[in-house]
Amino acid sequence: MLVLGVCSLKGGVGKTSVTLGLASAASERGLRTLVIDLDPQGDATMALGARVSPGSPDVSAVLDDPSQATVAAATVPSSWTAAGLDVLAGSERSASHDRLDDTDVDRLRYALSWVSDYDLVLVDCPPSLGGLTRTGLVACDRAVVVTEPGLFAVMAVGRAMRTIDDLRRGPSPALQPLGIVVNRVRARSIEQAFRLEELQNLYGPLVLSPVVPERAALQQAQGAAQPVHAWPGQAAAELAQTFEALLERAWRAPRR
Repeated sequence: MLVLGVCSLKGGVGKTSVTLGLASAASERGLRTLVIDLDPQGDATMALGARVSPGSPDVSAVLDDPSQATVAAATVPSSWTAAGLDVLAGSERSASHDRLDDTDVDRLRYALSWVSDYDLVLVDCPPSLGGLTRTGLVACDRAVVVTEPGLFAVMAVGRAMRTIDDLRRGPSPALQPLGIVVNRVRARSIEQAFRLEELQNLYGPLVLSPVVPERAALQQAQGAAQPVHAWPGQAAAELAQTFEALLERAWRAPRR
């Protein structure tokens, strides 16, 4: 089982969109996949069409009590496919775990010790340096940092990479960076081309290829709670191929 964290320390760069694109590619490939929605906004849960009953356990309950029973109760199927894609449901209540220290930072990792029915686990972390992101990354084998080719987003990449390095030196020595996914790339933007070159100069092979082009089809598919692989049109097909290539890169990565 590969546990892959998707993180960004700047909001609005499409971190959840990348998580959903990878989930779509994994489903298309036939991988049994669990998406863990650690973002208190719960966007991944909604976009995956997961039906969560009011008052039922969610990821916050799992962090409160990381037991086999709680994990099972908080896991719901995605509507994207008949089987093989599940969601550990997100909740605004998870914000109570977003502390700045590393107290109980291994709770999700412990909870995943009860999980064995999946080939791939995708952890959608919130866009912050708090306890939820650190808890999510500690549970992972590999981490993807999502950015877009803009000044402030590029600066946030450095903070995210330092956070991963800090965790490797501390509570999660097995964690490795898979690389940087550059999202929302516009082919004719001179400013974006400059920032992309800047990223490549700073991080070299850690900048993953291919980049994710800016296409309205991705937001349209997510707004309809559909995988990008099922969305019609050439733009969606291009995005699907991009996420398949990124997933292949992750799948080849060593795991603990």
